Amino acid sequence: MCYDASAGSPAAPEPGLRTPGRRAFSLLLLAGSGLAALSACAPEAPRPTTSDHASGSASMSATTATTAGAGTPSSAASATPSAEAPPASPEATSPVTTPPAPAPSAAAARQHSLTDPASPWVVVNKHRPLSPATYRPADLAQPGVRLATSGEAALLNSTTAAAAERMFAAAAGAGVTLTLASGYRSYATQTRTYNGYVSSRGQAEADTASARPGYSEHQTGWSFDLGDGGGACSFQPCFAEQPAAVWARNNAHLFGFVVRYPWMLHTITGYYYEPWHLRYVGVEAAGDMNSRGIATLEEYFGLEAAPAYL
Repeated sequence: MCYDASAGSPAAPEPGLRTPGRRAFSLLLLAGSGLAALSACAPEAPRPTTSDHASGSASMSATTATTAGAGTPSSAASATPSAEAPPASPEATSPVTTPPAPAPSAAAARQHSLTDPASPWVVVNKHRPLSPATYRPADLAQPGVRLATSGEAALLNSTTAAAAERMFAAAAGAGVTLTLASGYRSYATQTRTYNGYVSSRGQAEADTASARPGYSEHQTGWSFDLGDGGGACSFQPCFAEQPAAVWARNNAHLFGFVVRYPWMLHTITGYYYEPWHLRYVGVEAAGDMNSRGIATLEEYFGLEAAPAYL
């Protein structure tokens, strides 16, 4: 039983009004104390915490939303990152029970597989590994865009590459320079990346920062990490406020892309906010998600949350 010792006394009666007896007055005091006690027992909302998936853990800034969040379809995209947040508490990282989102509407004219890695709708998360684990796209290509990387990381599957070219050109027309910071990542590369995190941080922390081999969207060729033409804040929390991130957050859906790991939805996606990580799902699905305010693929396709590996 909680008790609020700060509950005040009832106000004095107005002149000319009948003053209640001592017994009634006592009852009023008891009722006021009971309401105060109920208020004091109400749980507080957990403090937000964040991390990162592609390039190590990162905390977010607790500044209020500015134009960086304007025009975003959901609170996940419009919230501003917070600075030096403490590690997530068990309550913040535990699975959440949410009703499955309705299936995609008729706006998505074609249906695609959610398990075939060659499908634009494949969902890869900590509960859904790639099959085969060593999958490599057969149509890898280097898009004609500004690159901030080289080698295999400059590649995407042909569909994503073509969509990225259209999106980068549109951004340039709006005066915003986007760069491709990291694209395809092979099973072997992901193995080295993940093992490096395990060696330096231990497996528990590595699992919050890097996908295990065979569980990375980068391996599908359907996703890439975005950079800003000015080169500022790459793979850092402050990237969310850079022109590239703001433009992409407001316009990427027009070209078939979504921000795959939105703000404060790590209990669903398994990864903390990554404003740079874009995923191609097609114009119909991306537009449908945007118009309906659905921020994650798990919710859009009615799949279970995947906060941790099974």
